[in-house]
Amino acid sequence: MVTRTQITLDPELLKRAREKAARAGISLAEYIRRLVDCDLGEQPSTADPTVVFNLGDSGGSDVARHKDAMVREAVAEEQERPDEKKT
Repeated sequence: MVTRTQITLDPELLKRAREKAARAGISLAEYIRRLVDCDLGEQPSTADPTVVFNLGDSGGSDVARHKDAMVREAVAEEQERPDEKKT
């Protein structure tokens, strides 16, 4: 569930925030949500194991036989990445 809220920003700060959001290809609201999430850091990122499925032609590989290892590897790589939220 999301809650709508209102904030007040200095006009120049608002302009810069809108420009940064536009450069990132996201809305101002999404930009602010990401900043708050990054600052609070309460929701750890998790790997999405579904990204290894339905990617198209496997080129003859046997994904079904090795999927558990592939998912473990994808999750391990995600957990090893430097946490961008610690900036």
